[in-house]
Amino acid sequence: MFEALMLVCFGVSWPASIYKSIKLKDVRAKSKLFLWLVLAGYGCGIVNKILNGIDWVIFFYIAVGILVLVDLILYYYYSSRSEKTR
Repeated sequence: MFEALMLVCFGVSWPASIYKSIKLKDVRAKSKLFLWLVLAGYGCGIVNKILNGIDWVIFFYIAVGILVLVDLILYYYYSSRSEKTR
């Protein structure tokens, strides 16, 4: 239960980050390394659930991992657009 609550607490911030990226079309303040590390962390959580017994919490790992992946895709999209305009 507490693991799921932790994932919900962390997961609440990603929609705000995604919204900010889309609205401002600027990702210069974001860290590509940070996003990759967070995504890897959620990936490790998913692998742990698969290896040690899948339960309902895996859906939180997947959902939040998808949000981080979307933010990472936006990072690459907007950073490549800003380089083209320079």
